[in-house]
Amino acid sequence: MGAKWLIDGASSIGTRFGVSQLLIGLTIVALGTSLPELVINVFASVQGRTDLAIGNVLGSNIINSLLIVGVAATIYPISMAGRKSTVNIWFSLAATLVLFIMVNPPWGREREHSITWYDGLMLIVLIGGFIYYSFFKSGTPEKMPAGIRPKKIKLKWSVLLIVAGIAGLYLGGKWIVAGAGRIATDMGISQTTVGLTIIAAATSLPELVTSVMAAMKKNTDMAVGNAIGSNIFNIFLVLGVSALIKPIPFENALNTEIFILIGATFLILAFVKLDIGKTKKAISRLEGMLLIVAYAGYMFYTFFVKS
Repeated sequence: MGAKWLIDGASSIGTRFGVSQLLIGLTIVALGTSLPELVINVFASVQGRTDLAIGNVLGSNIINSLLIVGVAATIYPISMAGRKSTVNIWFSLAATLVLFIMVNPPWGREREHSITWYDGLMLIVLIGGFIYYSFFKSGTPEKMPAGIRPKKIKLKWSVLLIVAGIAGLYLGGKWIVAGAGRIATDMGISQTTVGLTIIAAATSLPELVTSVMAAMKKNTDMAVGNAIGSNIFNIFLVLGVSALIKPIPFENALNTEIFILIGATFLILAFVKLDIGKTKKAISRLEGMLLIVAYAGYMFYTFFVKS
C-alpha cells in the first residue's frame, strides 16, 4: 500500500508539472514496483541479515518470471510482436548472468563468494546504463496504456500521499524484516528460504497487481514489461544498493535459484519463438499455465526437497 501511495502521489505531481507519461512509466512506476524489495533489503543489510536480502531478490525474480508472467498470459495472451519487449527479456537474462559471474568469479579472486561494495557500485552503474538505453537508444517510445495513466490529484494530497507512502514503506520494511526472523525460527527454516518464498511473495504483490490490471485491459506489453523490468531493477538497483550498505555473502546453494531464473527466462523466450497454434509472437494461455505449474514445482522443491 505504501508503494501505491508513493507511485500515485509522485505520478500526479509529475503530470501536473508536464512530465510525460512515458517518463513517469519508465521511472516512477517501474521503480515503484521494486520499492518493497529495495526497502526490505536496505533494512536487512543494515541489520546484517544479508541472507534475507539475496533470497528476497532471487525469489521475487522467480515469481516475476514464472508466476506473474504466467498469470498475466492466462488472463490474456501476451503479444510479443514489439522489438522492445524481447530486448527487455534479453536484458533480464544479461542481468542474471552478471549476478552469476559476480558470485562465482572465474578470475579466481581469493575471497568468499559475495557481492562486495565494488560489485554494488558496478550494479548501480549498470542500472544507469539500462535507464539511459530505455530513454535514448531503444527507438520510438511506446505510449503509456490508458489503464496505467497517472491520476490527477490536488498538489497537497499528492504530497501527503508521498509522505504517507514513504512512512508506510519504512514501517512495513521494518516489521517484515523483524517478522522474517520469527518466521524462520518458528518454522525451523533458514532466513534465506523465508526470503525466497514468503518475503518474495509479499514484495512481488505490486508487480502482480500491476500486471494483472494491464492484462485485464489487454495492455500486454505493460503486463510483461512490468514483471521483466522489475527483474532488472531488483538485480542492478536493489542488490547494488544493498551491497553498498553491507557486502552480501553468497551461499553456493543459491546457484540453484540463479539457474532456475536463467531457465525461466529461456522458457519465456522459447514460448515467444514457438509458433504452435499461434499466428504471431505471443505467450499463449496454455504457455502461461505451464509457467504457473513450473512455479508450483519450484515451491514444492524449496519446501519439501531443498529444506
